[in-house]
Amino acid sequence: MSFKIERGLFQYDVTDHHAVLGVPVDADFNQIRKRYLQIARRLHPDSCAAVTPEAKQLANQLLSKIVNPAYEQFSKDRNRAEHLVVLREMSKRLAQEQSTVELKSKLAQKLAQASDIEYSYQTSLQQLAVKQYENFEQVFDIIGTLSELNLVYLMRKGAISVQQPKPVTRINPNPHKTPQPTPTPQPTSAVEQYYRRAQAFMENNNFTQARIELQDALKLEPNNSSCHSLMGVLYLKQNQVTMAKVHINKALQLNPQEPMALKAKKLLNQATQTASTKSTSVSQPSSGKANNGGSGLFGGLFGGKKK
Repeated sequence: MSFKIERGLFQYDVTDHHAVLGVPVDADFNQIRKRYLQIARRLHPDSCAAVTPEAKQLANQLLSKIVNPAYEQFSKDRNRAEHLVVLREMSKRLAQEQSTVELKSKLAQKLAQASDIEYSYQTSLQQLAVKQYENFEQVFDIIGTLSELNLVYLMRKGAISVQQPKPVTRINPNPHKTPQPTPTPQPTSAVEQYYRRAQAFMENNNFTQARIELQDALKLEPNNSSCHSLMGVLYLKQNQVTMAKVHINKALQLNPQEPMALKAKKLLNQATQTASTKSTSVSQPSSGKANNGGSGLFGGLFGGKKK
């Protein structure tokens, strides 16, 4: 089962797993698991209260095609962490693009103007979640509205973060001297080794192991622009555009002159234009098929060795 949603976070090429399960974006795993079990009991063939065979079949499809994949995304620590990274970056983006955000539901419009964002968000979400899977024909519409609530919450929280006062900085005693930008720290020997191994795995199309190496490297140096660049290329090769965008933008934020990130940014724009007409699906993005790392769109990204 696939469907097209052009509301909430879905319109930004983000599969909103929180909206599918009807949980807040800051829910912990215990909350997510409890909610999943409630939905599963309602939709599972052995406990579904639907009367007609058609309704029972639709309930089973909802469970297997959208609810289970969403829960699986949260049940794996690595996938859950990556999804939260996407939400954090989306929060910052939405805070800067508030004037262009389109909200179709009155509930989301009301939340956008609420003075107490936390209380209003939680109560609005619960209001929808209790009836989310009661009428199977309305499930997708409710998911869209829930995603709009999530969008507004992230937008408001991001705005609050942006509007916090900046720390006081010392006055430069020499006003005529232009301060030099802080250079990106050179990777330690351990990070360098992780990076080299990841490169080697990518050249052999072993993307799973390459991702593990880069994740370990970023645990040691979270602000290493080279590692973020390579991670962005890795996700591009697997057609995971959203995650690629997060790491490429992070690399350029850390070092606007990062060579690989600049090249990858161009390829990302091409990939985004190519996928602009593709329907949004709640299925998890497939990582089993990957582009060939030695030629085609990505051939120029490994032209030289990392220094």
